[in-house]
Amino acid sequence: MADRENRETFVADPGFVHLHVHSAYSLLEGALRIPQLAELAAADRQPALALTDTGNLFGALEFSEKMAEAGIQPIVGCALALQFDDEPPPMHSGRVSHLPRLVLLAATEEGYRNLMALVSQSFLGLPEGAVPQVKPEWLAERAGGLIALTGGPDGPVSRAIAAGKHDVARARLQALAAIYDRRLYVELQRHGLEDEALAEATLLDLAEAASLPIVATNEPYFATRDDYEAHDALICIAEGRLVAETDRRQLSPEHRFKTRLEMAELFADLPEALAATL
Repeated sequence: MADRENRETFVADPGFVHLHVHSAYSLLEGALRIPQLAELAAADRQPALALTDTGNLFGALEFSEKMAEAGIQPIVGCALALQFDDEPPPMHSGRVSHLPRLVLLAATEEGYRNLMALVSQSFLGLPEGAVPQVKPEWLAERAGGLIALTGGPDGPVSRAIAAGKHDVARARLQALAAIYDRRLYVELQRHGLEDEALAEATLLDLAEAASLPIVATNEPYFATRDDYEAHDALICIAEGRLVAETDRRQLSPEHRFKTRLEMAELFADLPEALAATL
């Protein structure tokens, strides 16, 4: 009975909003079609949803239309590859950049225009053949109206922590905070991956030291656990690798589209990270 009451209360309280989601427009990476995203969000009575495809805004119009039809607030964003001066030259495997990614969300019309400009600049502002990316100075020039998330385990801060470079992680976080101030959120993910678990305590310490808010995200690439193996094959195709190889990029079955209740249970020990999504 208590569990049922908790679930009914949660339906009335949004509890959590997805802010880091990939659709099939994350080319050779995502497997969720826009109509499918609308169906999943509507089935869970989600009040809002962000689309943050890798390096492009191809799905923004379709996403906004489908979400509006479903009565869901669309949040347009993007996961952009970010090149810091301390980062070695990026490798290029297929069409997937190995640079860390920063998530940007448009909070206002100004932010949407700045996001469009940054995505365009990531392709057009570099020498021919370069991996599409943005520079910190470009972000500073077009920061208005944008909210930034540190990108989870593929973000510039977590990448540095995973490499044991805590001073670099701190410096990168400070640089991003100087650009976005309180509109920068330290992103936490829990998909059962070792890098996530190892980085979380340090991320929490860095956020507290810098007086920055934390936020919980899920980063779904596919709909259900049953889609995991097919998606893993997609990643292999993207990087020209074999499924049997172990020294390659791998996600987990938990990179599925979770419900609000699942996320509330997953981050029950950090309610402020859930509240920040709202």
